[in-house]
Amino acid sequence: MQVEKTPLNDCLLIKPTVFEDHRGVFLETYHRKRLAEFSGIDAEFVQDNQSVSHFGVLRGLHFQHGEHAQTKIVRVIHGKVLDVVVDLRPESSTYKKTFSVILDDENLYQLYVPKGFGHGFLTLSEKSVFSYKCDNYYTPGSEGGIRYDDPELAINWNFPEEEFILSEKDKKLPFLKDISL
Repeated sequence: MQVEKTPLNDCLLIKPTVFEDHRGVFLETYHRKRLAEFSGIDAEFVQDNQSVSHFGVLRGLHFQHGEHAQTKIVRVIHGKVLDVVVDLRPESSTYKKTFSVILDDENLYQLYVPKGFGHGFLTLSEKSVFSYKCDNYYTPGSEGGIRYDDPELAINWNFPEEEFILSEKDKKLPFLKDISL
């Protein structure tokens, strides 16, 4: 396992060790002790989520706030996505900065997304199966979000906006300037 820093404070790219032979591949997708050894992270994850999305589906940017904020480890089981995070912690030196990375079923990378980050992804393959490992339970009253096209964040999705497939809920998310964190 390799753990690499990203340009955002506390957000890490996890590159698992992949064993490949004539039968296929094997990898550990999570090993608490190894992750702690390589990164200092020792979170207790309590909930796993999975979504299936079609080409062009953009989910996000979402977050949980307050006592229900969630640290996540995200990965793609099948397909390919552009994964995007934004640091929403006002005290952080990378506040309002974004980071994006391709996660797919070939590189098998995972992204460690700390509490206080917004998160979203865009499916770039015909279909994606996306997995979220969370350290806090989902609580509807603590969910929040920011529009994918927030001008202050200026995220380059590198995809034609007219081809995005968004939920009605995501279409109505506020801009960063209109929320209090």
